Amino acid sequence: MFLLYWGLNKKSIAWQNGLLLLASYGFYAWWSWKFVGLLALSTILDYLYGFAVASHNRKKAKLFVWLSVINNLGILAIFKYYNFFAAQLSILMQSLGLNIPIYLLDIVLPIGISFYTFHGMSYVFDIYRGKMQPVKNIVDYSLFVSFFPLLVAGPIERAAHLLPQIQTKRHFTYHQGLIAGRLIIWGLFKKVVLADSLAPFVDDCFRNYQTLDGTTLIIGSIAFSFQIYGDFSGYSDIASGVAKLLGFDIIRNFNFPYFSKNINEFWRRWHISLSSWFRDYLYIPLAGSQKGVIITLRNVFIVFLLSGLWHGSHWHFIAWGLLHAIAFVPAILMNRQGLFQSDTRRPSPSKTTTVFSIIVTFAFVSLAWIFFRADTTHMALDYLQQIGSSLMHEPQQLLRVPNNIAALVFIVPIILADMRLRKQTEHRLFTSKNSLLNTLAYLIMGILILYGMLNGEANNTFIYFQF
Repeated sequence: MFLLYWGLNKKSIAWQNGLLLLASYGFYAWWSWKFVGLLALSTILDYLYGFAVASHNRKKAKLFVWLSVINNLGILAIFKYYNFFAAQLSILMQSLGLNIPIYLLDIVLPIGISFYTFHGMSYVFDIYRGKMQPVKNIVDYSLFVSFFPLLVAGPIERAAHLLPQIQTKRHFTYHQGLIAGRLIIWGLFKKVVLADSLAPFVDDCFRNYQTLDGTTLIIGSIAFSFQIYGDFSGYSDIASGVAKLLGFDIIRNFNFPYFSKNINEFWRRWHISLSSWFRDYLYIPLAGSQKGVIITLRNVFIVFLLSGLWHGSHWHFIAWGLLHAIAFVPAILMNRQGLFQSDTRRPSPSKTTTVFSIIVTFAFVSLAWIFFRADTTHMALDYLQQIGSSLMHEPQQLLRVPNNIAALVFIVPIILADMRLRKQTEHRLFTSKNSLLNTLAYLIMGILILYGMLNGEANNTFIYFQF
């Protein structure tokens, strides 16, 4: 596809975009051709809504904005949330002594549905807010929604950022290809070699938590923190690299989140495309932090409860979102900052304070990840209770080196690489002046990736594919 794509460069971008659209739908159909029609329907509806939303008649425009919201959330409600809410309604009715039959749907959750529906809504919202005009070329718009590097696990792109690139002639350069190659290799390394190597240990901890000691369970939660980071940021790096090979620059989705000094900063660095989407299209329209502490707290809790629900129709995801919302309360009560906004009034902390803040923030995030990883809220609470009970009865276990410390070996490369990369403007993991050494280093990474794919946990899908 890459060779065909750049071979069509001499013709026109219309040919290139047509090929990309065909490739994107083929890529999606490879998973299941049955849901291609759903993707096309969602795309066509928002494409048509865009023209109505551009109307000078604000009542008409607002009506079609709401139709887009109802359309996209309706698709999510049917395929992703219907069974969850139907089951909860059944439980509620039974508690009231009413035995009303509830019918559940036997359907598969379409891959990437949360991502492409958010693409469509952002397009309609941006037209309504006057940030862009509706796109006349349906191929260009369809490519924006279904662009295959982003289709199944993001990042969630904005129409105002990606569509102009789709409509502009693109050129390939050696330097661009070099950066793309680095991103793809590093992304695959984080996923296949690091995240997938941590996965069996993490799975064992959460499967057998009732029989394991507290220290092992703490290490298990830390290991999952880096597993999900290596897995998801690895995918984002691969997506960014593939897009760059095709001449596109996409939004950065991770900015070294585990070096955050507080929870607000963490959410400016983790899954940036989702947090900024909720900030721009939900938090700010609800008045953000402009109407006092109570309204700000309300808005923060709405954002994070919906963020938890976005990740999955289970109570443990909602509990995970609730924990993060609660973590924002102290900063809001002290009136320091709003959601996802940096506090520029405070003086720069000392290095000791910075390190302590990073450790505390990471500890909280790792604790919250337990609710994210557990199968149920009850399981997450039991996991935490087992940690507390084990350490209470045998506090000396914190002083001895656990047998499973080897699992943390896979975390060290991620930390060291992030420490190096966060100080650079370009993605250059190896910066030796000897190009042969740099090439050799990436070659070794490539061999390890290949070995991991052939002999390791190759069946591990990307974690965010389920959302």
